[in-house]
Amino acid sequence: MGNPRYRSGFDLTLHEDQLDLPLRWRQPRRIFVNSMSDLFHDDVPEIFIARAFEVMAHAHWHVFQVLTKRAERLRALARRLTWAPNVWQGVSVESERYVDRIDALRDVPSAIRFLSIEPLLGPLPSLHLAGIDWVIVGGESGPGHRPPQPDWIRDIRDQCVGAGVAFFFKQWGGRTPKAGGRMLDGRVWDTMPPALAAAT
Repeated sequence: MGNPRYRSGFDLTLHEDQLDLPLRWRQPRRIFVNSMSDLFHDDVPEIFIARAFEVMAHAHWHVFQVLTKRAERLRALARRLTWAPNVWQGVSVESERYVDRIDALRDVPSAIRFLSIEPLLGPLPSLHLAGIDWVIVGGESGPGHRPPQPDWIRDIRDQCVGAGVAFFFKQWGGRTPKAGGRMLDGRVWDTMPPALAAAT
């Protein structure tokens, strides 16, 4: 999109000069770390990951949300990282095939642990939600999207409600992210973890 930092497309590229950027943002923000990448990718050096966590700890007025599909690497490195209260860690769980990532997340000393179930590609009837604070669910968007079944979402919602876990329904999905809206059973579900709800 004309940004020279993306001249290599989605090839893994480290931008070390950007690590300190949050320290210059004085107004508190909620920051989704690596929204187009994965901080725990196998090719990201551990020293780079550690530096990112140090910056997040120093920028204590922001809330950082880190999401990964590399749950095993997250678990392997977790004890060597700085886990400040403003750093939330999540894993992606798109289908039953990836529920083992939740066990890895439970081993991480993060103040808030969350699941990103987006895009939801199948039913998840037996989520183990012990130690999980927040679940985000959403359908797939874009050309050729695979719509989720309403009962899949209802079941996840009911599991969250029963376990006392915050539930956030982000979108039904469709050709565009907002195409299907985000109403479920006549209401918007946008519960947040207690730590964030108290701050807003």
